Amino acid sequence: MATVLAVARKELLDLFRDRRTVMLGLLMGPILMPALILGMGSMADSRMRTQLESTLELPVVGADRAPNLVNHLRSRNIEVLPPPDDAEAVVRDQEHDVVLVISEEFGEDWRGSRNARVELVHDSSRRDSDIPVGRVRSAVEEYGATVGVLRIMTRGTSPVIGTPVTVAQRDIATPEARRGMLLAAFLPYLLILSAFLGGAYLVVDVTAGERERQSLEPLLATPASRSAIMSGKIVAACAFGMLSLLLILLAFKISFQFAGGVMAQVDVSWPVMAQLLLVLLVMVLIGTTLLTLISASVKSVKEAQSYMSVLILLPIVPTLILMVNPLKDEAWQYAVPFLAQNQMITALVRNDPISLSQWGIYLGAGLATGLVLWLLAARLYHREKLAISA
Repeated sequence: MATVLAVARKELLDLFRDRRTVMLGLLMGPILMPALILGMGSMADSRMRTQLESTLELPVVGADRAPNLVNHLRSRNIEVLPPPDDAEAVVRDQEHDVVLVISEEFGEDWRGSRNARVELVHDSSRRDSDIPVGRVRSAVEEYGATVGVLRIMTRGTSPVIGTPVTVAQRDIATPEARRGMLLAAFLPYLLILSAFLGGAYLVVDVTAGERERQSLEPLLATPASRSAIMSGKIVAACAFGMLSLLLILLAFKISFQFAGGVMAQVDVSWPVMAQLLLVLLVMVLIGTTLLTLISASVKSVKEAQSYMSVLILLPIVPTLILMVNPLKDEAWQYAVPFLAQNQMITALVRNDPISLSQWGIYLGAGLATGLVLWLLAARLYHREKLAISA
């Protein structure tokens, strides 16, 4: 243990002599990541509020065929504009989000108490048009429902006769879960990536870098065991990664406390932050041992860094899978690297309870993965050609 601590102290001292690298590694994440999340959240919240509360400009084709409907739209803060020459063209060119087309048979069908047809022209591939389209559809459906009830009542019939079954909804989602839906989409990826590659620079430098500078051979020639030397380097990298991670979580806590809108309602209490730290510490261990294994198997720093482009993609794989094919919560998911962290962080953001068995599976599987990677890296460290530079 004394050897491990001595090597860790030596590597940390060497690292902190390069102040520019340390400042970049420790401060880049705490500054950029909260700014990214808060900026995106603020933009989304502002856009949603603007689209819901502002006057919606709606071109209407055939407005003279349904004057009462047009008046109803105006009462819902929708400004009716003259019809365009080509409804599809103005939507395709993004001049308007939606165009309402009232059919030529609308008046005749209306007077005959038949189903009168209107059409909403919009582009569903544009997500920013969802709210305007929803506002128009809701207003038209509200008008149709009101008229339908009046028609039934004028015939001396109860309006409920047309709805023999009423569907009620009971939403059991907690307020925290609803508020966390936006964050749950990308926050796990950012945090997992920060923990996974938090000590990447130091891990690559203390093995591949020292091998390239020919300073690893004298260290391996000492009486200390190679496993202890490697463990000391891993401890140093984990310590640096944990320090970077702690600063990121503190930055998140401070940022969310001073944020407005949806972000201000996210639970950033100390217990939640402590649980997030515990979840991500496992990722720090896995990332450090994996990078140590890679650094011990390559011939240069450049080759080790070439693996980074692949490693950066690993944390996003579970996020993409869950977006395309959401999975029901099952015990085995807490034993799969990256997916387990994604599930744990999502549960904490949603304020969902995490059982002791889930914690046990997660911590046990994470530590076991780190141990396997450590054993594989130690095996490479015992190769004689490790000390030989390329």
